[in-house]
Amino acid sequence: MMKFRFRRQGADPQREKLKQELFAFNKTVEHGFPNQPSALAFDPELRIMAIGTRSGAVKIYGAPGVEFTGLHRDTTTVTQMHFLPGQGRLLTLLDDSSLHLWEILHHDGCAHLEEALSFQPPSRPGFDGASGPPSLTRVTVVLLVAAGDMAALGTEGGSVFFLDVPTLTLLEGQTLGPDEVLRSVPDDYRCGKALGPVEALEGHLRDPTKILIGYSRGLLVIWNQAAQCADHIFLGNQLESLCWERSGSTLVSSHSDGSYAIWSADTGSSPTTQPMVATTPYEFDQPQALAVLLEEELVVLDLQTPGWPAVPAPYLAPLHSSAITCSAHVANVPAKLWARIVSAGEQQSPQPASTALSWPITGGRNLAQEPSQRGLLLTGHEDGTVRFWDASGVALRPLYKLSTAGLFQTDCEHADSLAQAAEDDWPPFRKVGCFDPYSDDPRLGVQKVVLCKYTAQMVVAGTAGQVLVLELSDVPSEQAVSVSSVDLLQDREGFTWKGHERLSPRTGPLPWPTGFQPRVLVQCLPPAAVTAVTLHAEWSLVAFGTSHGFGLFDYQRKCPVLARCTLHPNDSLAMEGPLSRVKSLKKSLRQSFRRIRKSRVSGKKRAANANSKLQEANAQLAEQACPHDVEMTPVQRRIEPRSADDSLSGVVRCLYFADTFLRDAAHHGPTMWAGTNSGSVFAYALEVPTAVAGGEKRPERAVEAVLGKEVQLMHRAPVVAIAVLDGRGRPLPEPYEASRDLAQAPDMQGGHAVLIASEEQFKVFTLPKVSAKTKFKLTAHEGCRVRKVALATFASVACEDYAETCLACLTNLGDVHVFSVPGLRPQVHYSCIRKEDISGIASCVFTRHGQGFYLISPSEFERFSLSARNITEPLCSLDISWPGDAARASYGLRESPKLSQANGTPGIVLAPRSHDGSPSPVRSMGTDTPQPPEATLSPMSIDSATSADTTLDTTGDVTVEDVTDFLGSSEESEKNLRNLAEDEARACAILIK
Repeated sequence: MMKFRFRRQGADPQREKLKQELFAFNKTVEHGFPNQPSALAFDPELRIMAIGTRSGAVKIYGAPGVEFTGLHRDTTTVTQMHFLPGQGRLLTLLDDSSLHLWEILHHDGCAHLEEALSFQPPSRPGFDGASGPPSLTRVTVVLLVAAGDMAALGTEGGSVFFLDVPTLTLLEGQTLGPDEVLRSVPDDYRCGKALGPVEALEGHLRDPTKILIGYSRGLLVIWNQAAQCADHIFLGNQLESLCWERSGSTLVSSHSDGSYAIWSADTGSSPTTQPMVATTPYEFDQPQALAVLLEEELVVLDLQTPGWPAVPAPYLAPLHSSAITCSAHVANVPAKLWARIVSAGEQQSPQPASTALSWPITGGRNLAQEPSQRGLLLTGHEDGTVRFWDASGVALRPLYKLSTAGLFQTDCEHADSLAQAAEDDWPPFRKVGCFDPYSDDPRLGVQKVVLCKYTAQMVVAGTAGQVLVLELSDVPSEQAVSVSSVDLLQDREGFTWKGHERLSPRTGPLPWPTGFQPRVLVQCLPPAAVTAVTLHAEWSLVAFGTSHGFGLFDYQRKCPVLARCTLHPNDSLAMEGPLSRVKSLKKSLRQSFRRIRKSRVSGKKRAANANSKLQEANAQLAEQACPHDVEMTPVQRRIEPRSADDSLSGVVRCLYFADTFLRDAAHHGPTMWAGTNSGSVFAYALEVPTAVAGGEKRPERAVEAVLGKEVQLMHRAPVVAIAVLDGRGRPLPEPYEASRDLAQAPDMQGGHAVLIASEEQFKVFTLPKVSAKTKFKLTAHEGCRVRKVALATFASVACEDYAETCLACLTNLGDVHVFSVPGLRPQVHYSCIRKEDISGIASCVFTRHGQGFYLISPSEFERFSLSARNITEPLCSLDISWPGDAARASYGLRESPKLSQANGTPGIVLAPRSHDGSPSPVRSMGTDTPQPPEATLSPMSIDSATSADTTLDTTGDVTVEDVTDFLGSSEESEKNLRNLAEDEARACAILIK
């Protein structure tokens, strides 16, 4: 069945051009520590390092802001990496024994990373050993020789092959098999046993024609490649690793029994069976630093300072030092507040006076301009900490850490036990690095965080219903914290809390270091996790919500103003703790599937009972040739209303403060809005005493709240966000922005409107009548649900003075849609996150200027941009020297369709040429110029609105609907596979700089 809609022929070309100037989708940079690192390499000449991961990613780092990212075609573990010194080229070995040559190339003044060649070892049937011709099966170790022009490949079968690096081709006639080596060892050492895999390869420090080979069985051989013979043989036991002493006269081997041996290389040609007397083979050339790559972080130690202190890293900080539980972004941070936060962070971890070592990885030049504004990324963690990150540029730099655990009496003292162990245990190891996944108490977990950048006041809400109001102080203090409680059940009978207990606060004056210090603690009862919070520093009010209701607190007078219970009589699940909810997951899933089946069955019955004459008429119309000014659109999907007694229907999803018209059209004043999981919206008129002229604080009179409006959405879809628009259709400014002339004052003359975003649709209501003005049914049109929304400003790349405020939306399918405000007309939409990545979708946070962050792994944020003008990406260069015989043009790079990592991140995938120099006919696609992905543009004109913006707060909880969306149906799965195949065929490579 089709509907016909008459409209003007074609789209407005001017509007289409303007969309291209405003909107563009780019995944620009990955912040944080690489997920599952597996290999590390360092180029001492260029002072750059490379990290490989188990998913096949290659990341090269230099000075802060100098970053290069690449991705192998297959998601295979990177086992080894070797820089060609000073050339900006990197050779990688994967777990499948394939070798890949990467290059840092310059284009338009900026450098980028590309894969030049790849080599897959040919394998032959049978064993790699003396029984037949050696075959290159599994590569175990790689050694670059001859200034990087040749590579020696040690294999699992004991053979050593030699590879020409510029062309990645095997050198014929130079293969060293284990049978040739066995001829040089004593007969009693052979005894019918194989040498085992090649465990180590080292170049000779005094003679480049010789290499040192170590076999698993323990045999060490100095092989003369020019003479094709063994110069010296050392007979040891089970080998683990091998290295030269700096002078080249001795070598050191480590063994499986925990021992190490030092051998003299200057002895005669007879086999050596006994090592020299053990000595310390380290502290040569006075090394400056030691870089240690761990599974969860990178630690750099200052070796020139007694005690070997750790060097603070300007990037690659482990975001997941404690598991991330929430995040928020603050844009345009004032310079004064920024300096105070940085100062507080420096006092937390002062540098030792004796150390002068700075970050040793300083290669390359950052070509990006200084950011015009400072941006903060706040992350809440499971251990009760909030970390402040400099998100202004490419490098995500740690600034300050706030800990809330000191205010409470926790179940255990993890830090004390570690300190005691460090004093008593032997050997006396000390902890370095900041990765510590253990939490003293799971109730400390941070669920929501809000920062007022103009007053340096902050609200941190946690898992056990604790709501902390903090204020930034430049000096340490010792003071008591005011504690209040708010009963959200309002003495409602028949409800018993079965979850965890509240945290017990410490009493009396407590010492607080420089930084954010708590002033007030508000405890929600029952102590359920806080699901929404908002702060209005100008009114000294904080609102908070849980699964039981919402409350309003006056933190200036330290007293509650309002408490409202939102529980449904049948909502028993809200009275259970998080552990009890897991038991009800199967029941909730069954209810969801039953509702889906019921919807499909009822839809089939309605279709069967449809009027046959109407169907015939529609068929006849469809067969006729449609005129050019007629557009056919599919019928909207029918949305099943949700039951009022669904589990967790009383969860508060969003809270919002606004100065608007609620009681009548003639008088405006403070209001508070609350949206719930059952589609209910409560609007309260507030009586807030106004501050005297020139004063910061309001009078001490009590704040009053009166329910002004109550709205119930038709389908009871959860309310995701609420925002009030002024008379010009612009979002209201943040607190203090208008009063301090930091933003244009809102239009208080014309009629205001309220934008309510639910999981199914966006709707604009006029105020104060709350009558529907316009709407867009996202679920009915697109078949998806809203997960995150934000109002963002999109500036034009063609005109610096032109910008539009639009609504950005992330759906449960991982797509990002942009709509005009207040017209709610679709502008563009992009595919951003894989729909299977439920955690990534739940962790997404938008910025005020059209960018966003989401977790692609527990330790990495992916940064993306929807704005054509506001893009944060690496722009850097690297001075490299190429050998005279290096034929760069012979690589003939071609780009191939981009692929994604298993965690959803994009990468560079470049098809190498074959060994004869011709491009692969299968994988050769695209052009050498990076092209951004095309947006799907809506052919509709919109009413533009130029204004500042407001980021809306939404919850990041994973719901039962998320799981249902992930499962899907078999028909949908087949359709997705077809779409994926088509997308891969059409896609073009993205060049990440």
